[in-house]
Amino acid sequence: MGAVSSKTARRIRSIRHLLCCNISGVFLGASVLGIMGCEGPQSALDPAGRGAEQIAQLFWWLVAVNTFIWFLVVGLAVYASQIRPGAHLHRRAKLLIIGGGVIFPLIVLTAYLTYGLSLMPGLLKPAAPDNLQIAVSGEQWWWRVRYLSSSGEEVIELANEIRLPLGEPVNLFLDSPDVIHSFWVPALAGKVDMIPGRVSRLTLTATQIGVYRGVCAEYCGTAHALMKLDVVVMRPDVFAAWLARQGQPAAAPQQALAARGQELFLFAGCSACHTIRGTAADGQVGPDLTHVGSRLGLGAGTLPNKPAAFLRWIAHTEKVKPGVHMPAFGMLPEKDLRALAMFLEGLQ
Repeated sequence: MGAVSSKTARRIRSIRHLLCCNISGVFLGASVLGIMGCEGPQSALDPAGRGAEQIAQLFWWLVAVNTFIWFLVVGLAVYASQIRPGAHLHRRAKLLIIGGGVIFPLIVLTAYLTYGLSLMPGLLKPAAPDNLQIAVSGEQWWWRVRYLSSSGEEVIELANEIRLPLGEPVNLFLDSPDVIHSFWVPALAGKVDMIPGRVSRLTLTATQIGVYRGVCAEYCGTAHALMKLDVVVMRPDVFAAWLARQGQPAAAPQQALAARGQELFLFAGCSACHTIRGTAADGQVGPDLTHVGSRLGLGAGTLPNKPAAFLRWIAHTEKVKPGVHMPAFGMLPEKDLRALAMFLEGLQ
């Protein structure tokens, strides 16, 4: 092949430059669009808690500085290849390599590390001992939630749902009786691992009323992806009234079919695993169902809280949530299943 003319070489360089700029623009545009879509009840970039606000602030600083560095690098590449192509002074090139490749990254990374570490005391600072205390245990594959008194004694037990008063710091004590889980409500705070034999602490301070989705962020087995958690932030007075209602025993069923469902619950084996305060059911293996009808979902967010969903959960547990430890009761007659579903849905 003959030598490429200088005019052809310039055209090739121009085409390469155009392609690089277009590809970079596409990636930058896609990144911006992706960030703009990060909102909702499970987004760390749509914070509703003080911890999440600090984490989001750190993220935006990282985005701003990294965007500046990206433009700087691309600008230098364009300068070297298009504006001033050809050989450059050795001393100037050496200063650019040392300054831009060693000194500048060292300064930027040190600033990143210093700023990130400065946020840690505020994120880890526990609330006062007389503030609300909640113990959360990650189990395969659901969340045991216990509201504690100021002395640390259990007062109320729930499952797969946490309710918080707006603007008040809350102490969470996190543990696991089986495998490693990870507690993460992105809109409220950062993630914390739940390690068997160890109790970790997290302080939540919600700043916006709403319902936020939490997840297990550490693979923990078959139904890991179906281990969700609802966090409901309420006005302090509404929260106090809710907590008082949760402390009451279950009300007796008023309808005949629901009463039949209570009998089935007690004598079909359900009471061996579940507690319903106000009845003879006192099992400790599974979730406390005293007020299960007032919760937002079933099976750790697997199904909505509706009568049909209760029936489906009882009859086809393994199909709804593979790997779940609860046995299915599909062998029961349809009428008995409806009775159980009505009884549980009525536990408000």
